[in-house]
Amino acid sequence: MPQSALDRELLLVPVPAPGSVALQPVPAAPVSVDSSGGRHAGRDQHAQRTDSVAFVVRSALLMTAILTVALVAQLALISGLEHRSAQTALFNQFRTELALGTAPTGPTTSGNHALPLGAPIAVLSIPSIGVHQVVVEGTTGTVLAKGPGHLRSTVFPGGAGTSVLYGRATAFGGPFGHIDGLAKGATITVTTGVGRSVFRVVDVRKAGAKVHPVAAGRARLILGTASGSAFVPSGVVLVDADKAGTPLAADNPAVGTVPASELPLGTDTSTLWALFFWLEVLAVLVAGAVWTWRRRGHAQAWIVFTAPLLLVWIFTADQVTRLLPNLL
Repeated sequence: MPQSALDRELLLVPVPAPGSVALQPVPAAPVSVDSSGGRHAGRDQHAQRTDSVAFVVRSALLMTAILTVALVAQLALISGLEHRSAQTALFNQFRTELALGTAPTGPTTSGNHALPLGAPIAVLSIPSIGVHQVVVEGTTGTVLAKGPGHLRSTVFPGGAGTSVLYGRATAFGGPFGHIDGLAKGATITVTTGVGRSVFRVVDVRKAGAKVHPVAAGRARLILGTASGSAFVPSGVVLVDADKAGTPLAADNPAVGTVPASELPLGTDTSTLWALFFWLEVLAVLVAGAVWTWRRRGHAQAWIVFTAPLLLVWIFTADQVTRLLPNLL
C-alpha cells in the first residue's frame, strides 16, 4: 500500500508499548564554575603560611626573652655561686701548697716557666669591707670569674715596686665592688708563698688621676675595678696602698706586656668557640621543641625539652657573661 510522506515520518517516531510510561528526556543542569572556591583555597594557604611565620616569630621572641632572663640570672645569681665554688677550691689548694712549701714565690714555676693563668698565688684580706679572697694569676675575664687576679706585667705582691690586682665589681661575687669606699689608712693584708705583707691605703682615685710616687726600695699594691653603675661600667677606680716595712724578695715579672684582654675593661674572646657551640645546641633543641609542639602535642614538648633547654640556656648565658668586660 502506498504510504504518504506523513506516514513515512510517523514510522520514524518510536511508539511506546501499551501500558508503558514514556520517558521524557531530562534537560542537563547548567554547569557553573564557582570562581570563589579557588579564592577560598588561596586564602586558606595564605593564612596557613601567615600562621607559620607568626609562630616562628613568636618562638624566636620567646627564646630571646628567656635567654635575656637567663643572662640576668647568670650575672646576678649563678655567677656568684660559681665564684664561691671556685674560691673554696682555690683556698683548699693554696692552703695545701703553703703547708707543703710549694706555693708560688714568684711569677714563674720551679721549671722557670710562667705561672699558668688561674693558678692561686696569694690570699687577700681587707677587713674593713669584708674581703677575704684567693688571688689568682692573670686578669682575663675567665680568670677573674674565679677571684681577684694579679696583673702579670707587675711584680709579685709584696715585692719592691708596684703590684697590681684587678677584681670584678658586680658579677661573679663582685669581690672589689666596695674598694672605692676604702678610707685612707685602711689595712690590706696579702699572704704569698714568700710571706705576709701589710699595706695601708694612701689614695683612692680614678684611672688617669695623679699618682703618688712610690719611694725607692718600697712596695706598693694597687687594687682596681670598674666604676659606675652595676653592669654598666663607666671607668676604672684604683686604690693605692703602701707596704709597711721592708719589701719581700721577689723576681721580676715574667712578661713585659700583657694582651688587651688582661687590661682594665678588656674582653676575652678565647672562649668564643664555646659560645657558638652552645648556640648551635640551643638552635637544635628549639627546632626540636617547635616540631614536637606542632606535631606531637604541647605536653610532650614540655616534658621532653624543658630541662635540656634550661640547662643549655644557662651554659649559653655563662659564655656570654665571660665575653663582657673583665672588671664588670
